[in-house]
Amino acid sequence: MTSPFAYVPGAVVEDGVVLHVGNPLAEQRALAGGKAIVPLGDRRVLAVTGEDRLSWLDSLTSQALKELGPGVSAELLVLDPQGHVEHEASVIDDGETTWLIADAVDAEGLLEWLRRMRFRLRVDPRDAGDEYAVVGGAPEAFAPVRPAAPAGVELVWRDPWPNVTVGGWAYSPVDPHPGAERRWAEAIVTRDEEKRLARAAADGELTLAGAVAAEALRVAAWRPRRSREVDERTLPHEVDWIRTAVHLDKGCYRGQETVAKVHNLGHPPRRLIALHLDGSDSVLPSPGAEVRAGDVVVGSITSAALHYEDGPIALALVRRTTPVDAELTIDTEAGPVAAAQQVIVPPEAGATASVPRIPRLSRRARA
Repeated sequence: MTSPFAYVPGAVVEDGVVLHVGNPLAEQRALAGGKAIVPLGDRRVLAVTGEDRLSWLDSLTSQALKELGPGVSAELLVLDPQGHVEHEASVIDDGETTWLIADAVDAEGLLEWLRRMRFRLRVDPRDAGDEYAVVGGAPEAFAPVRPAAPAGVELVWRDPWPNVTVGGWAYSPVDPHPGAERRWAEAIVTRDEEKRLARAAADGELTLAGAVAAEALRVAAWRPRRSREVDERTLPHEVDWIRTAVHLDKGCYRGQETVAKVHNLGHPPRRLIALHLDGSDSVLPSPGAEVRAGDVVVGSITSAALHYEDGPIALALVRRTTPVDAELTIDTEAGPVAAAQQVIVPPEAGATASVPRIPRLSRRARA
């Protein structure tokens, strides 16, 4: 599907995704300051209707959703029987329909899996991507946006990251968390509204940013994403996803036993780290690039970006046993690049070695 934003002057579009509109670093500043929105052509909207939708999703996923109120934002994971992440979605319910925002590369697989799990329950999951699009940014940037509200509740999902949601647990020992500075929301809009926003941007009435800018702010916030930080082995513990996407006290669901075991015993097999790369070379590592401690490969890059304040940064999954003070290098097309690591998930992460659950918003988030 061709993006209507492709006709905005300066827009660079690839596979329906607006990468940037001429100046990714300036776009980052505008996004961070709540002065721009970004078209999220790499997201897809799914809709689940039916009386049993919330209890059904509660039984299948990592999140407690039975009592989810209209307009309240949540995040869920679908795990395999061994606790590995298979699918992820942002969740908002309007009292009649549960709306899921998923990475476009994963949406079809998630929908197919949900349809297989209907059995005789009163639920009907469908692809709503032809009817709706998604735009993102800080909540205050949405003043010119008209979110969809088919049941009278505006469909604006507010990212809970990095607050520890009810039933969650924080593994990162860093306080304040760098993600606290990222105010992020995603609005579901009709396709007609998407076209209106594109015309406003083309006329200079709306400030636009691209996916490159949004990605840099996400990486700086250590925010995991299904299409980046997840492979066939990823456990939610390894990327600190317990804080927003897993409810440790809810009933059984697929993968729950592994989640509980790894959390209670600690020591997940891998751990996510943040990297500050040597800025002397402008070449960023590609996802999958090897991370080395000396001559030993200890992990791989999941995401990399050029941040408007921090310079070249990245996220990587490394072996749990990788020393937290190890000098690391990253393989790039231009040769090895030195990188300083910052702990996100500590090697001993678990119930007895990590930040305790806080079933409420942080003081900073409430202020």
